[in-house]
Amino acid sequence: MTADTAPKHEQTDKRNNKAKLGIVGFDDVLGGGLARERLYLLEGTPGTGKTTIAMQFLLEGARRGERGLYISLSETEAELRGSAASHGWTIGPEIDVFELIPPESLLDAEQQQSLLYSSDLELGETTRAIFERIEAVRPALVVLDSLSEIRLLAGSSLRYRRQLLALKHYFARQGATVLLLDDLTADALDKSVHSIAHAVFRLEELAPDYGAERRRLRVVKYRGQRFRGGYHDFNVATGGVQVFPRLIALEHKSAFKRDRLRSGVDELDALLGGGIDAGSSTLILGPAGTGKSLLAVQYVVAAIARGERAAMFIFDEELGLLLERTRTMGFDLAGLRDSGHLTIDQVDAAELSPGEFAHLVRSQVDEAQVKTVVIDSLNGYQASMPDQSALILHIHELIQYLNRQGVATFLTVAQHGLVGDMRSPIDVTYLADTVVLLRYFEALGTVRRAISVVKKRTGAHEDTIREYSITGTGLRVGEPLRSFQGVLRGVPTLVRGGDAELLDSGDL
Repeated sequence: MTADTAPKHEQTDKRNNKAKLGIVGFDDVLGGGLARERLYLLEGTPGTGKTTIAMQFLLEGARRGERGLYISLSETEAELRGSAASHGWTIGPEIDVFELIPPESLLDAEQQQSLLYSSDLELGETTRAIFERIEAVRPALVVLDSLSEIRLLAGSSLRYRRQLLALKHYFARQGATVLLLDDLTADALDKSVHSIAHAVFRLEELAPDYGAERRRLRVVKYRGQRFRGGYHDFNVATGGVQVFPRLIALEHKSAFKRDRLRSGVDELDALLGGGIDAGSSTLILGPAGTGKSLLAVQYVVAAIARGERAAMFIFDEELGLLLERTRTMGFDLAGLRDSGHLTIDQVDAAELSPGEFAHLVRSQVDEAQVKTVVIDSLNGYQASMPDQSALILHIHELIQYLNRQGVATFLTVAQHGLVGDMRSPIDVTYLADTVVLLRYFEALGTVRRAISVVKKRTGAHEDTIREYSITGTGLRVGEPLRSFQGVLRGVPTLVRGGDAELLDSGDL
C-alpha cells in the first residue's frame, strides 16, 4: 500500500506529526523533529555517531508503530546488530536490516576478485536492489548508509547527482522519510547532496591536546523550518547519543520574588548592604586560600536553613577533601547532601564539555528546583573550554538563565599571586551583579584576610574594607578597617591607632 492509497487518517497523521529522532536534545534543536516525506542528510567523519543516531531514529519510529528500513552498504547486519546490542537495544521485526553486499559469485576464486566492496556492484544493480527491498517492506522511515558507496559507484559527479535526484523522487512517491548518511571519505568537498536534501546536519569530532574527544553538531540548513543555529555539544554514550542544545537565556523566564538573602553572618550582610538578592550573580575574587569556597558555602548553608535546595559544582578541589575541610569549620556538607537538600557534583573539566555542564546545571534548577548554585571555580570551567571568547559567551548565557529563574549564583575565580597586584585568568567582573574581593594583608606580624565589595548592581553596599577570619564555627567578619591604608595592596600603613579594629589573633 503506497502513501497515495493509504487510509486518509494515516496520511493526515503523517503530515501533521513530525518524525522524531528519539534524541530529546536533537529534536529540540530541530524544532520538534523531521518533517515527514522528506530526504535528510546526516554527515560526519567516521566515529562521530551517525550510525547510532540513525538507529535511534528507527527505534523511535518502531516505538510509535512505524515500519523502518536500514539499508547498509558498508556494514554487515551482524555488525549493526552488535552495535545496537552494545547500547542495550534489540532490533525487532519492525526494523528491516538490508545488507547490500557483493553477490556470492564474487567470492569464487575464478572471478579473480581481490576487493569485495560495494563498488564491485554496478550502480544500476544497487539501485534496483534498493527499490525492490522498499517495494517489499513499504517502510515509513528509511536509513541509507552510506552515500560514499553510491558516490564511488557513480564514478562522476554528474551521474552521482542524477542518481540522488532519482532516489529522492522515488522516496517521495513512496511517502518515506529518509535519512542519508555520509562519512565524507570519498569527497568531502562534493556538496551535491546539500542542495538536494531538505535539511543537512553535520557532526564533528574534536581532539583536544588533553582529555576526551569533544563532539558537536550543527544544522547547516533546514528548509521552511526554524531551528537552533550554532554548534551544540553531544556525547555518544552507552544507551545512545545525548545532545545538549546551546543555552539561550532569553527563551527562559520565570516569575519570582526578588528577596534579600542573608548569609547568617551579620557583619557580612552589612558589608553587602543587607545581603544578596535572589536572581543575581555574585563573583568572589581572591588568591588561593583566602576562603572563596567557604564564603560560598556560608550562603549554601543559609539557603538550606531557609528550606531551599542548593547545588555545588566543584571543578578544582577533590570532593572528599572539601567535605572534610568544611566539616572542621562547622559545616556538615555530607549530612546536607545525604538528606537531599544539597547536591554536590565533582566536575572533571577534561571530560565534560561546556554544553554538557550547562545541561547539568539546568537539570538541577528545572527538575530539583535548586535556588542557590555555586560554581567553584571558573578557572576549572576555563580549562574545559580554552577559547576564552566563547567561554565568556557561555558564562553570560548561563548566568542570565540562572538569574531569570530566581537563582542566587556564586562563582569563584582564583587570582594569580598572593599579595600586591593580582591578575585574573579570565575577566568576568562585568557579567556578575556583585563582586566580592578577598585579599591577604600583613599586620602586627601576622598574615590576615580582608574582604570588600567593589560592585553591587542590585542596591547599596558598604565601601569599607573589613577583616575576616576562618574559625572552627565558620566565618567571622570584623569591623571596618578605617585606621589602615593600603590593605588591598597587602602591606597596609597604620594611619592612626587602630589595633582595636583587628580581630583577636586567637581567631585567625
